[in-house]
Amino acid sequence: MQAEKSLRKTLTRKEARAFRRRWEMANAAEQAELLTTPLDRKLRQLAAPMASVQPLRWTDALAAEEAEVRARGNRLRAVLNG
Repeated sequence: MQAEKSLRKTLTRKEARAFRRRWEMANAAEQAELLTTPLDRKLRQLAAPMASVQPLRWTDALAAEEAEVRARGNRLRAVLNG
């Protein structure tokens, strides 16, 4: 019961500003880290979830989404190119 009460506590304006400053600092640190992450590491990180597609049987769902994305891209190109 005590845990529930502590979760319901509202933040004061000062606490909210402090939270936001901490969040902005964490976000800036993450952005800086992403900018310095080597491309090969980013590609390995991308390959990990992509390797899960077949074992998790997501192939059909992803194919449907891919078709939708391609159609959207075609519509955008048609509008932009006149």
